[in-house]
Amino acid sequence: MRRLFLLFPGIILSAAAAFSQPFSFGIKGGMPLTDFIDVARAQNINASSTTNRYVIGGTAELRLPFGLGVEADILYRHFSYGSTVNLANSIRTADTSAGAWEFPLLAKYRFKGGLVRPFINGGVAWDKLSGVTQTVTAIVNNVANTTTTNNPFELRDDTTRGFVLGGGADIKILLIHVLPEVRFTRWGAKHFIDSGVLNSNQTQAEFLIGLTF
Repeated sequence: MRRLFLLFPGIILSAAAAFSQPFSFGIKGGMPLTDFIDVARAQNINASSTTNRYVIGGTAELRLPFGLGVEADILYRHFSYGSTVNLANSIRTADTSAGAWEFPLLAKYRFKGGLVRPFINGGVAWDKLSGVTQTVTAIVNNVANTTTTNNPFELRDDTTRGFVLGGGADIKILLIHVLPEVRFTRWGAKHFIDSGVLNSNQTQAEFLIGLTF
């Protein structure tokens, strides 16, 4: 009876370990591999865009049995674009900057391995613009007028969603997991549309590295 009593806690602990679902969290950062805004030249119009080469945020994952997992991220990136319209007696310059918050929710599968385990993931993501600010300067007959707006005419939708596919590796270093990956997102709608001048890029590629505990 005493032996059985001593064995019982070990059985309970083993069962708990077998069916446990460890929760990990950490930070995730990287860089966009594609531009946020695509621009083109048109008659009397010059346009340009800048995608800041960083992505930063947080990540959390629920690790399930059999190499499965569910990951949720919060990622932020910043971009800007501008255009200049030259007419006979006027010049109109518009400079716009904004941030974008991305919320991916992904299913993940880790392949078997030791300290390095390749993985693939896929799911959905939502994208929400924030801090959209456009400054417009119009010079007509050498007289300048400057206005600012948070709702430029080319803004079609400040929220969109899309599908995500990616893959990488889970590298375990002591108590830390380093997770480099490449991720592709196809957005269902464009944030910005200005026919012939600029458009949101609906295909997004990112290189990301996560550090989780």
